[in-house]
Amino acid sequence: MVNFPLIYKIIGSLLLLLGVMLACCSGISLYYMEDDMMAFLLSTLFTFSCGFILKFLGRNATNNLSRRDAYMLVTLTWTIFSLFGMIPFLIGGYIDNVTDAFFETMSGFTTTGATVIDDVEWMPHAILFWRTQTQWIGALGIVFFTIAILPSMVGSGSVKVFAAEATGPIRSKMHPRLSTTAKWIWSVYSGLTIACILSFYIGGMNLFDSINYAMTTTATGGFAPHNDSTAFFQSPTIEYTAIVFQFLAGINFTMLYLAVFRLRVANLFKSSEFKLYLFVITVATAWIMYLLMSRNGYGLERAFRSSLFQVVSFMTTTGLFNDDVALWPHITWVILGTLMFLGACSGSTTGGFKCIRGVMIMKVLRNEFHKLLHPNAVIPVKINGQPVAQQKLNSLLAFFAIFTMMVILSATVMIVADIDNTNAVTIALSCISNVGPSLDNQIGPEMAWSQLPDFIKWICSFLMLVGRLEIMSVLVLFTRGFWKDN
Repeated sequence: MVNFPLIYKIIGSLLLLLGVMLACCSGISLYYMEDDMMAFLLSTLFTFSCGFILKFLGRNATNNLSRRDAYMLVTLTWTIFSLFGMIPFLIGGYIDNVTDAFFETMSGFTTTGATVIDDVEWMPHAILFWRTQTQWIGALGIVFFTIAILPSMVGSGSVKVFAAEATGPIRSKMHPRLSTTAKWIWSVYSGLTIACILSFYIGGMNLFDSINYAMTTTATGGFAPHNDSTAFFQSPTIEYTAIVFQFLAGINFTMLYLAVFRLRVANLFKSSEFKLYLFVITVATAWIMYLLMSRNGYGLERAFRSSLFQVVSFMTTTGLFNDDVALWPHITWVILGTLMFLGACSGSTTGGFKCIRGVMIMKVLRNEFHKLLHPNAVIPVKINGQPVAQQKLNSLLAFFAIFTMMVILSATVMIVADIDNTNAVTIALSCISNVGPSLDNQIGPEMAWSQLPDFIKWICSFLMLVGRLEIMSVLVLFTRGFWKDN
């Protein structure tokens, strides 16, 4: 059965880390002398207390984390972090009900970017930073972050936890020790964030905005300290900067490490996944650019910048915007919806189906057509010259089927709840793909998630969680076999 004492001990330690994050926000509140300091102090105290209690309950736990324990640990960690992360919103009165507060925090940790706060600009600095910080930590994984800084906490079960939390069907390691790999990946992520902060600052943002926009951009999250997102600044320089760092954050971080630190840039262009990522962005940008110029009267530069920004934002599931997509031709919604579904590269901070799965599906289809002509041929599916195990292809089919079924089922429930068809489908797709913005006039880039019924927000929160944890890691908890002794 599940080793609950060990899970108590690990989650208790994680809550202590969450308490440190909340304490940092208390310091920001003190610096700006705003009224949210007490909310963060009380949240910090409560989080630390619960962390110590859980560590005490698990003090005698055996450090033997099974695969079943890993799936339970990861799902509980993300849920519990969202529950504790919503406390500052409730205590401070910035969100007045549990449903909205949980939705906002889950959206943050899963880097979805959907928000129930219609006007963020009146919020105190610490609350704004807390929203952004949840996305930055959640982007690569809460437990993965722990493996990087405290590898002994998870111990020999780190590989199982990584398998339960990491994104993509094919996971590469840069070092035999997973903790070393985690440190290198987090180093790349931190370096990318610092570079983004400096670029935004040089581009004209103040320091606070630079930090927040950089964290949400590299996390491909979308939470912004202004209602108009990057459009607030009316600056092509800032928009192009955001495009560059969103694009980089959508690349597999292992490949990014090899390209930047090992100077193996050519390896990027040998990767089937990266080539598909680049190809789709190029084609979608050119197509939307043409539509904006021919139907909306955009000039060349504005059409290029707006189309490229939104294509990269949707494909990397970031959710930042520099234009109102709801006013674009309807065909662009189909294009952006497809990008939202596909997502960027595995092993990045993005959500969605992932380009690597797209490559695998195309190669499976190609092989099937070949077998129609040559029934006895044995044709392995190869990615970057390496054959893909049949087990991974079976998992791919299962993932695609469940992904599609959950979107259809969730959209159907929303339609029954009197949400129009376009919004229902795009809300379900944006939540499970961890994008945030949807596409119709009512719920577009400048959208109001707060208008959704409470039970729909709980469905959306669940979709965000399963989307971030690649569906199977969560749904396996609801199978009868998971709870059997053997």
